[in-house]
Amino acid sequence: MEKALLGSNGRAAALFNVNYKSHPRRPSSARMPIAMSVAKSGTRSSSQREAIYTEIEDHLKKAIPVKPPLVVLEPMHHLTFAAPKSTAPALCIAACELVGGGRDQAMPAAAALHIIHAAAVAHENLPLTDRPEIRPPVAHAYGPNVELMTGDGMVPFGLEMLAGSDDPSRGDSERILRAIVEITRATGSQGMVYGQYHEVEYLLPRGRDRRHPDWADHVWAKKEGELHACAAACGAILGGGTEEEIEGLRRYGFYVGMIRGMMVHGDGRREDGVLSTVQEMKKLALKALEGFDEGKVEAVASILDANMC
Repeated sequence: MEKALLGSNGRAAALFNVNYKSHPRRPSSARMPIAMSVAKSGTRSSSQREAIYTEIEDHLKKAIPVKPPLVVLEPMHHLTFAAPKSTAPALCIAACELVGGGRDQAMPAAAALHIIHAAAVAHENLPLTDRPEIRPPVAHAYGPNVELMTGDGMVPFGLEMLAGSDDPSRGDSERILRAIVEITRATGSQGMVYGQYHEVEYLLPRGRDRRHPDWADHVWAKKEGELHACAAACGAILGGGTEEEIEGLRRYGFYVGMIRGMMVHGDGRREDGVLSTVQEMKKLALKALEGFDEGKVEAVASILDANMC
């Protein structure tokens, strides 16, 4: 099934490197052969997910208080919390806890992902551009110059916040550095920014004649698939997971992000063909969780549910 989905039919073809190279300095160990029996969608608790969201927001409110210099922190605070909520930060926390880590170990990375995603939203929705209207209009509290420059500043602020969480006494410097590399790769010119550019390019009148049939898949893979894959991998890295666990959660995150792109941003609710692909991706996502402790997998699996509605 997975080869069919990733293969010749074009759906998500070549979008996810299933042979992602493991980190050479961390050994891999076989996961216990636990038979996965994920609870039905309606029975999974959303309370854990909402609790994670609340803790991430509380962490960010402390990190970005509204205080002098107001010309910097006030718009940064506004743009951070005005952006539509992404499920990637919560997935980072849940993945960390799934491999045995503590919530505090992944919180700075989750907060950084939230800020960088919010900066991307700010840049996507700048007024006075020729961007086609592909989503409901965003209310702008500040002018385009302020929102552009604030968004530029939010990205390094998020990475600085993550770097500042390094605690020599815990010996987590290598994990944090690896998480920073993961985030910059997933959100930079070959990741989320790449997806943003091609989304605009394809939707403008001049791009319609050059539009590839699977253009939307490539956009969602870059904007959502790689972001969620990165979030899950970062959580597993910071929680001390094995290479097998990291790559399993990376795979899970990618499928969750692709589903989010199709269902939340795309036409997944209306197109039968897309709905069929989404169901196949859901099966592959759950397959990637096989072998993890069934008693701890609920919070991670609930992120998938959040993107199916």
